[in-house]
Amino acid sequence: MIETKQQWFLESISKAMSKWTTHQEHQLFSYTEKIHLQDPLAVFQMTESFKGSRIFWTSPEEDVTFIGFGSALTIDTESDMNQDRFERVERKWKTIVESSYIDNPYKLPGTGPVLMGGFSFDLTKNKPLWKNFPNTLMWVPEFLVVIQGEEAYLTFNVMLKSEEQVESKIKHFENTKETISKPGTFYYHKEFSYQEKWDISPEEWKNTVLKATEQISQGKMDKVVLARELRARFNEDIPVSAVLANLLEQQGQSYVFAIESGEDCFIGATPERLVKVEDDQLLSTCLAGTAPRGDTPSEDENLGAELINDEKNLMEHQFVVNMIKEAVEASCDDVEVPSAPVLYRLRNLQHLYTPVQGKLKAGHTLLEVVKRLHPTPAMGGVPRDKALQFIYEEERLTRGWYSAPIGWMDAMRNGEFAVAIRSGLIQKDEVSLFAGCGIVKDSDPEKEFIETKIKYKPMLMALGGTS
Repeated sequence: MIETKQQWFLESISKAMSKWTTHQEHQLFSYTEKIHLQDPLAVFQMTESFKGSRIFWTSPEEDVTFIGFGSALTIDTESDMNQDRFERVERKWKTIVESSYIDNPYKLPGTGPVLMGGFSFDLTKNKPLWKNFPNTLMWVPEFLVVIQGEEAYLTFNVMLKSEEQVESKIKHFENTKETISKPGTFYYHKEFSYQEKWDISPEEWKNTVLKATEQISQGKMDKVVLARELRARFNEDIPVSAVLANLLEQQGQSYVFAIESGEDCFIGATPERLVKVEDDQLLSTCLAGTAPRGDTPSEDENLGAELINDEKNLMEHQFVVNMIKEAVEASCDDVEVPSAPVLYRLRNLQHLYTPVQGKLKAGHTLLEVVKRLHPTPAMGGVPRDKALQFIYEEERLTRGWYSAPIGWMDAMRNGEFAVAIRSGLIQKDEVSLFAGCGIVKDSDPEKEFIETKIKYKPMLMALGGTS
């Protein structure tokens, strides 16, 4: 079987080279084969030599996990500050796919060449904290392991430039495949925790909340989402694999992700899908309105009942539903929206939840919908322009990739993006955590501050803390 697969790979790359012409600057060659199922965390750990260009992504409902490492090609728009970055990525990706040689007999969503990564919340230029994460960073991993249920697939992507590359690329592919195919169990130590943590300007943040409520009462806007930052320091470099393992164990109902860039890693467990497209069927979800989980079943039920009947949270939720529905209708037919939200319960929190579904119209794309949706009222506010202006002028942090779209898209128009909340930026032995909440006219600064503390819990637990 191994010899047969080696022969298939050799024949495939030879065919790709035969179609490559000298007038082409380069050509993406993408080859996919089925492999033995491995522990995804073990695969991530085995690829330590690719540290700085790894990405981990798992979807809670479909039991799909991606582990990408290395980079075959990168699309960024850092030099195009005045152009539409979503449209530019879409255009570049389409050109790459059209000129690629793709050997993928499985044709399953997420197999073959996949563009992965994300975008910043806005186009802020000066962002020392996020120096390793540009405003747009999407790349095709050199190697991508996709685990779907009980099956696993390995895709190898490479930009072919000359005949001389073929032999070295074959060797590289076989060596890497051998490495990740070795039987192994993920190992990590659970006993690690921060040595020091501190809130950044809590009183100043509460004053900003108060200022926001005053402007809302004056009719200048209806809602604004304000975020804040928590910083923690450890006595050693933070083990990304261990944090991932804890997130997977503790936050199984969320999208668990880790995106490395240089020495930094953006990591988290977000419950918030922005949009998913599979076979042109589109799904977006509204997750706005938050309450803690109870310590007992009766307390949990009472907290849920209070949330689903709370006027402030229902109003905040409806802002988001209305905006998502409008954005989806611009690109889809047969749009369906339930008349009322339901509760979506996570380990530490419960939210109001409403799905929005439709069929993507011909000529419309996933990234087009991402552009229309970002930022939703759950991340920015209402009206969008006035809320964003308030955030730019008053919020005392650079959001970077926090509350921004992260995800993937394949060569068959499938893909999924989530909103990067419940997240943190790991920088060696320190981490910045981020949390925000929606401010409306009746918001109480102290209660909103407590809500952000609740929203820190998933990441603090994954980092070895309890609160």
